[in-house]
Amino acid sequence: MSYSVDLRERVVAYVSGGGSKTEASRIFGVGRPTIYRWLSMSDLRPRPAKTRKRKLDKDQLAKHVETYPDALLRERAAEFGVTPSGMWRALRKMRISCKKND
Repeated sequence: MSYSVDLRERVVAYVSGGGSKTEASRIFGVGRPTIYRWLSMSDLRPRPAKTRKRKLDKDQLAKHVETYPDALLRERAAEFGVTPSGMWRALRKMRISCKKND
């Protein structure tokens, strides 16, 4: 969760008005490294988080699971070029269970 722009402006104004960074940290409940970062920024609005490019395509993985429901975890991992633990994490994140049901 990011800090509000109003809080950021108040902290920067306090430090710019002669207050110390340590006092501002205690008063506003913000870490000193954060205050230093805000002082060096020209725009105090929070930046949106970037999405990382993943090795596994979730659509392809879902299609693979549907096509080959009995494939083992290590076989799926070899198919996509990842480790079995990485495959397990991806399936878990997608809420796909590989348990065999009778």
